Amino acid sequence: MGLLRGMARTAAVVGTANAVSRHQQQKWAAQDQQAYEAQAAAAPQASAGTAGTDTVTQLQELAKLKDQGILTEEEFAAQKAKLLG
Repeated sequence: MGLLRGMARTAAVVGTANAVSRHQQQKWAAQDQQAYEAQAAAAPQASAGTAGTDTVTQLQELAKLKDQGILTEEEFAAQKAKLLG
């Protein structure tokens, strides 16, 4: 009976650790998203000559964030729509 109790306790600890880990990842992703949005809002507008290159660079950065799981598909699409006007 002691073995089963120990296994149950271990399973509970592992489950709790996984839940905490998921919560932290979600929290960090939200913080990264907020920081990115703040940075994008604070960035000065590019001149007309470099606007196309700047937009491409920003789209590439958004794609990287989406690939890393920081942005959801919906968030990516919203940011992309903002960039493309």
